[in-house]
Amino acid sequence: MSPGASAKTGAPQPARFFDERERQALYDIINARRDVRNEFRPDPIDPAALQRILAAAHAAPSVGFMQPWDFLLIRDPKRRADIHAAFLRANAEAEEMFGGDRKALYRSLKLEGILTSPLNICVTCDRTRGGKVVLGRTHNSNMDLYSTVCAVQNLWLAARAEGVGIGWVSIFRPEDLRGLLGIPDHVEIVAYLCAGYVDELYPKPELEVRGWRKRLDLESVVHEEGWPEL
Repeated sequence: MSPGASAKTGAPQPARFFDERERQALYDIINARRDVRNEFRPDPIDPAALQRILAAAHAAPSVGFMQPWDFLLIRDPKRRADIHAAFLRANAEAEEMFGGDRKALYRSLKLEGILTSPLNICVTCDRTRGGKVVLGRTHNSNMDLYSTVCAVQNLWLAARAEGVGIGWVSIFRPEDLRGLLGIPDHVEIVAYLCAGYVDELYPKPELEVRGWRKRLDLESVVHEEGWPEL
């Protein structure tokens, strides 16, 4: 059978081989990914680049091929100001949960770029997409959420490859965002992202640089055949 016939019938085709240079480029992008807060340039993202980034997110794996994600693109200054105000209210609550030196360090951290980035993206998960019974989700109902997180990771890495920084803002009351963006009750808010071009990034994750937490050694989180014995 010819390659063309194989493609038309949907039969498996020879797997593409990626050379050392291509593999290293992927690992470089993964290791250069950062959670961006305060380094955004104000100029808008090139529409063609944004389309490629969103297409990469949409190519993520999903249980039962349900593709539960939606991407809400938020540019309007008034809407973003309202979302920023919701963040500030939640952030004030979060600050009170820490004590001592941690509270002071938390207060000093820049935790969002809602107003300084040219684009905000809210990533959601429609938990009804695919119907009541979804292949692969029959015994773990959260698989649709995990699939959506895969889309976020794809988006983040594709953005880094395009020179676009991403910051994940998690300090919100979900009901505030739901109301501000008109999100239905059956749709779960998975990620609120700030996006924009960056010229400078921290050489390591900022929380590691600032002493909030050290990166764990890989050996400490890899286990053979099951959970390690105590």
